Amino acid sequence: MKRGEQFANLLAELREKCPLVHHITNYVTVNDCANVTLFIGAAPVMAEAPEEVAEMVSLANSLVLNIGTLRQEQVNAMLIAGRRANELDIPIILDPVGAGATSLRTETANRLMGELKISIIKGNAGEIGTLAGSGGVVRGVDSHGISGDPVEATHRLANATGATVIMSGPSDIITNGTHTLLVENGNDLMGKISGTGCMAASILGAFATVSDDLTLSSAAALSAFGIAGERAAKRVCGPASFKVALLDEVAALSPEDLRTGARVREVQD
Repeated sequence: MKRGEQFANLLAELREKCPLVHHITNYVTVNDCANVTLFIGAAPVMAEAPEEVAEMVSLANSLVLNIGTLRQEQVNAMLIAGRRANELDIPIILDPVGAGATSLRTETANRLMGELKISIIKGNAGEIGTLAGSGGVVRGVDSHGISGDPVEATHRLANATGATVIMSGPSDIITNGTHTLLVENGNDLMGKISGTGCMAASILGAFATVSDDLTLSSAAALSAFGIAGERAAKRVCGPASFKVALLDEVAALSPEDLRTGARVREVQD
């Protein structure tokens, strides 16, 4: 079966299932994440009180952890929710926003990876390079590159953690350490607005609920988001209108759009 056909089937299954995606995320993009989760066909919940997260994640189908606006109570909630998710075999998606920019962010990302079984780690080149020990450069939450081969860095982190690792960029690199895919969908405007990386993690969380092959589900998620970005860019005049159009296109995305529009290729490991 061709990739586009596989991706189309996953989107159809996702929308039939309407999985619950539990987020513990940042206050900058929380509304964007909730909306994109709804628009792709899942249901969001944004509970982060330490007193309730274990109970809430027990109802969920996946858990998204995003360290964009860190505080200690939130980290505690992530650990509580993550441990419960591990007990229930619920996939955890980690977005280590800004890892490499400050010691707190790097240490928190490493702690979460060390104490929890993370299913998917998604970051930019600087974040993944830092966590893989490849010398990534991060300013604020933006990547300024990586020292060395990006595919090798994603492999190293995947093999060290047992997670599927994604390095976002002009082509998104996705690997479980032995199987690597490049997703080439998307548009430059996606990097001109805040929140697209966080929204991508939400979509990854939704797709992770409909396949045990997390490399495949991650490629489907990023291809879907990228196709929406391509379509949105054709009808806007700038980044502000692009953001609204992007969300509209996620909602309008059909399995047929994925079947015919996915651009994915394999990397020989």
